[in-house]
Amino acid sequence: MTQLAEVAKPSTSLNRQTTRGPQSSKLTQYARAFVGLFRRDLHVLRRELFPFIIRVCMNPLLFLFVFTYVIPHMNAGAAMNPTASMAGNAFSTVLLPGLMAVAIMFSGIAAVALPLAQEFGITREIDDRVMCPLPVPFVAIEKICFSAVQSVIAACIVYPLAYYVPATHPTTHISNWPFLILVVALASLTAGALGLTIGTSVKPQQIGLIFGVVVIPITFLGCVYYPWAALTHIRWLQVGVLINPIVYMSEGLRAALTPTLPHMNPFLIVGMLIASLCLLTWLGIKGFLRRVIG
Repeated sequence: MTQLAEVAKPSTSLNRQTTRGPQSSKLTQYARAFVGLFRRDLHVLRRELFPFIIRVCMNPLLFLFVFTYVIPHMNAGAAMNPTASMAGNAFSTVLLPGLMAVAIMFSGIAAVALPLAQEFGITREIDDRVMCPLPVPFVAIEKICFSAVQSVIAACIVYPLAYYVPATHPTTHISNWPFLILVVALASLTAGALGLTIGTSVKPQQIGLIFGVVVIPITFLGCVYYPWAALTHIRWLQVGVLINPIVYMSEGLRAALTPTLPHMNPFLIVGMLIASLCLLTWLGIKGFLRRVIG
């Protein structure tokens, strides 16, 4: 019996090795397919880099130019811009993290929702993607990851604009780089997940309407132009906006870049960003599978 057991041991280990072989090769195949999709999207982004930069810069640049440069140089500028009192004479300090959050959100949504409108259209271009040797949910996850790259680039573009355009430079102080990187990463992924949820929930011809009905309102109610603590006297609104993920993006960047301003607890910010990311990713993948199978 002992001899039989000793003879059986090599065969058992051999079976384990043969089992691990196909699994590892399949994972390698999935990784290569994922990277291939990612590199394909990067190539498209390089070709359309100039329109991407214009899209990212135009809205915050005009807002900064009017409210932080033109109005302060006018007579009675402070009276015409009463929100400047929230940060002393530097409304730009309040705006900097908020505009970065808007850039992250808009870029993330546009990078996923707008292409999906075309891919789910009559031509069904999405079928080309799902034919690659990769589980369908990971095709959706790749879209979220690539949109996060665009959101990070957008945040890096908006930061110097929000710093140098205003007549009074914002007061920034970064004391915790890991926290800043974590907030930017979570915010970028959450924006992409929201874009996936929107892109798979509405008809392709209604994407433009969604931007006006959903994206613009959540931006204005996302504590972009004011800290969340400034809503203390409007308690119902202060509580209501907590369902808005842009609130946690703005407050997170405010805590990381302008810690002297009032902001939410950093642990609450990170926790809510993670919760928003998980919920929106689940909804987005569920909608993606429904649209692809349909």
